[in-house]
Amino acid sequence: MENKSLIIMVGGASSRMKRSLKANDGQKEIMDNIPHKSLIPVGKQGRPFLYYLVNNAVEAGYTKLYLITSPENHAFKKLKEDGVFPAGLEVFLAVQTVPEGRKKPLGTADALQQCLDQYPELKQTTFTVCNGDNLYSAGALKDLRKERKASHALISYGSSGFDYSEERIAKFAVMDISSDGFLQQIIEKPNVGDVPKYKDALGELRVSMNIFSFSGAEIYPYLKNCPMDPVRDEKELPKAVGMLVAEQPESVLCIPRSEHIPDLTDANDIQLFKNLE
Repeated sequence: MENKSLIIMVGGASSRMKRSLKANDGQKEIMDNIPHKSLIPVGKQGRPFLYYLVNNAVEAGYTKLYLITSPENHAFKKLKEDGVFPAGLEVFLAVQTVPEGRKKPLGTADALQQCLDQYPELKQTTFTVCNGDNLYSAGALKDLRKERKASHALISYGSSGFDYSEERIAKFAVMDISSDGFLQQIIEKPNVGDVPKYKDALGELRVSMNIFSFSGAEIYPYLKNCPMDPVRDEKELPKAVGMLVAEQPESVLCIPRSEHIPDLTDANDIQLFKNLE
């Protein structure tokens, strides 16, 4: 197993971020000319948030980068053309088209399926896929490149390592993990009373932050057959993974880490990245 490809999902509508910016007089115009929040300027140099995530990926040993964008992806093309990404990194753009009759993309499972359809070589290899609005560490990205017996893996974050309020952590997806360290289920926004039963032997609540490594050939059918979420009206990647583990119980290895994951969700988060070099 060799994993040198990272897929970053940056094709979403960024609706929550746009709403919060409009409510803030000093930040209303930040996203006027950019299609996704991963391009919001942050840090001392005003670089796009995505720059820092990609740098961590290169440090972790990835040599190919696939960005899943919306059709309005001129800003991402410009990043590539202007040489913003590190030298030696191959960069490819996949476009998540929106079905006729819809205003928003069809979800993360659909995004990954469209990427694999546009770059069939990914179906013949192992790759990592993650969100474009979380600053995953080089260590986490490297963990998903390590040799393993399972076809798939994800990072299981200990919630005690987060620097978030309990209210915010309660909105994350928790993980049901077997005693052997394999994923049994991802539970989105569990009932408060059910949360304690998902703690591991050390009393740690394990949380998914949507960073996975997949065998392209094996995950593809589950992406294609992923049902629509009845509430969000989207095909969501955690649901596809849930279908996978239901049929193949020891196929997704959970790799534990305990660290904070900086998250660019709304306008209040932007200032948290002000000290990035």
